[in-house]
Amino acid sequence: MSKDIVCSGIRPTGNLHLGNYFGALKNFVRMQDEYDCYFFIADYHSLTTHPTPGSIYQDARAILAAYIAAGLDPEKATIYLQSDLPETVELYLFFNMNAYLGELERVTSFKDKVRQNPNNVNAGLLTYPTLMAADILIHKATKVPVGKDQEQHLEMTRTFAQRFNSMYHTDLFPLPQAIGSATGLVKIPALNGAGKMGKSEGEASTIFLTDEPSVVRKKIMKAKTDLGPTQPNQTKPEEIENLFTLMRVVSTPETVQHFDDLYNNCQIRYGDLKKQLAEDMVAFVEPLRQRILELSSDEPQLRRILDMGRDKARASATRTLAEVRRVIGYRN
Repeated sequence: MSKDIVCSGIRPTGNLHLGNYFGALKNFVRMQDEYDCYFFIADYHSLTTHPTPGSIYQDARAILAAYIAAGLDPEKATIYLQSDLPETVELYLFFNMNAYLGELERVTSFKDKVRQNPNNVNAGLLTYPTLMAADILIHKATKVPVGKDQEQHLEMTRTFAQRFNSMYHTDLFPLPQAIGSATGLVKIPALNGAGKMGKSEGEASTIFLTDEPSVVRKKIMKAKTDLGPTQPNQTKPEEIENLFTLMRVVSTPETVQHFDDLYNNCQIRYGDLKKQLAEDMVAFVEPLRQRILELSSDEPQLRRILDMGRDKARASATRTLAEVRRVIGYRN
């Protein structure tokens, strides 16, 4: 295993869908075998949208069950609740003391949220980058898996780390680097023929890991298609290529080849394609759904996983914060 430390947050809201499964989740499962990983459920970050008191823990439980069912192993990776680490909040305070209003206001995601929700511009939104920096640097992470929308935040994490090191004449914090997606990950398309699968494309165009078989079949049978090919070997339009992309991830190569040949010979019947895809999708999703249901109903098991993760994460965080307090000049 590499000596590099990887840290990443898990959003605590929303059902996992195929896009999550073949994207970030596959990446996390791969990383837990290669690096020393800390994955936290970002329940503090959720406060920027004011969730109800009863939903915070319920959402965290649901997302934990889904990630464990899909392959994260609490024996390999440290999986914990962000709110179980008070050390993160103290480091967040220290970074806020050295973050400037102007640089926080220039963050693209902050400006976007101000435009979208002008009546909910709270300090948590403004200081999101410093909390993210604390989440990462509390474990002295050296690598962070980030999407395009998080690249600026990671750059700011590097800025805060470098600023702290310079102010206190230390090399305490590493400057974490972005770690790219693993090769072979598939971008899962939405069923409506446009964009990638996700909540932004609507529930009807998204296959969730908790969808019942009847729901999966209904969604796929309603997927967008065209009138069919008019000449042999013509290029597939986007909505048809999307269906073949989904088939490649859940069906056998022989099945994909069969329908590809029918398309290229102008003999394809989309109803048959959808029925086959629906059955193969059900066969793929149903074991995950059952495992999620099983874990979700096992409260003691979920609590044991979170307790184990909390203890491992706090051991790391306590060491880092002791060094931070010593460097700044506070008593431990």
